[in-house]
Amino acid sequence: MTRLKARGPLAISSLLVCAIALITILSALAFEHIGGYPPCHLCLQERYAYYFAVPAAAFVFGMTTNWAGLARVLLGIVALAFAINVAVSVYHVGVEFKWWEGPAACTGGAASGDWQELAEQLRQTSVVRCDEPALTVLGLSLAAWNGIVSLILMAIAGWGVAVTRSASEEHYDL
Repeated sequence: MTRLKARGPLAISSLLVCAIALITILSALAFEHIGGYPPCHLCLQERYAYYFAVPAAAFVFGMTTNWAGLARVLLGIVALAFAINVAVSVYHVGVEFKWWEGPAACTGGAASGDWQELAEQLRQTSVVRCDEPALTVLGLSLAAWNGIVSLILMAIAGWGVAVTRSASEEHYDL
């Protein structure tokens, strides 16, 4: 921990973001593949930030000693990705609460001019609805939990970008 602390807030925050994002996306995949909760269209979109952040944060961690400026920029992009994810999560929760309409992909729309072909597509298609939470944990849907985790990850990444290493070194040199 001392070596990690010596590398500064950029390294600490990137490692935290990488670990928490990895645990979160693995949990989502476990809910899907082991628990049998297939994701809706919006849930799949909410995973993109995690797919980007895990390798990017690991890369930032490796860059902190030699390319701190570039690492800070990349971690800022990770923070931005999670800010966008918070917005998508808020939109998704709004769809679940029926505050607004969800996207057409959540209603199973098909593009076919032939009625018989359309009827056959509808019989064979299982649409996971975005406006009905498949699972709630402690009273919150997984979309709401995703928003909370994304907000935390955005804050951690933002902290790593905002706090300079020199400021933290001055604090420890007293």
